[in-house]
Amino acid sequence: MKRWLLTMGVTLLMAGCAASTAPENTPETDTNTTMEEPPDMDLQGNRFRPLTWDEMTDAQKTMVAHILEGPRGGLGGPFNVLLRSPEMGDMAQELGAYARITSSLPGNLRELAIVMTARFWRSDFEWYAHKAAALREGVDAGVVDAIARGDRPEAMTDEETVVYNLVQELLYDRRASDATFNAAVEALGERGVVDVVGTVGYYGLVSLVLNVDEYPLPEGATPELEPLP
Repeated sequence: MKRWLLTMGVTLLMAGCAASTAPENTPETDTNTTMEEPPDMDLQGNRFRPLTWDEMTDAQKTMVAHILEGPRGGLGGPFNVLLRSPEMGDMAQELGAYARITSSLPGNLRELAIVMTARFWRSDFEWYAHKAAALREGVDAGVVDAIARGDRPEAMTDEETVVYNLVQELLYDRRASDATFNAAVEALGERGVVDVVGTVGYYGLVSLVLNVDEYPLPEGATPELEPLP
């Protein structure tokens, strides 16, 4: 009898220890396998061939859904490449949506920073897309043409001059002088300065992604950017 009681006690003790150390139940991971294919993904690429819905992983499908549900509504540009690393790509597209659509920068200043970045990296598709956007947002055509040539534009507004100086130094000097930084803070505020830096950083990523893919220009378009001396 004593032996039986001792055996039962040890068994109960072991069961209690196992229960106390067992990991808590966690909900099953949502695999998104029931997601329906979007009607027209319109993915494009060159070295990275366009992916099809059926061959995408769950993480890739989730990234596609986030983009199409967001303010862009389209998957052109860098996203076919970024889908190869969907966790990074999904975070990058969120930063891009902010930089392009909801940042604190007025449209002309945002697009000025973008075309300067495209020019620096000689990203033909980025230049093609954002040259048109810059003109729509009110950047003078002479300013855009000067940037394409690698010259300093003349007909800039005061705020455009501040952004041009900041972006030019960041890209070519890898720094910003005190005078340039202080002028930018005075004109744009600290948030505006950070948004300029973030825009240059994000579109630098986009330019490199498009360059490594040798992303095609639309039919009939020709490259406009010559190598800088």
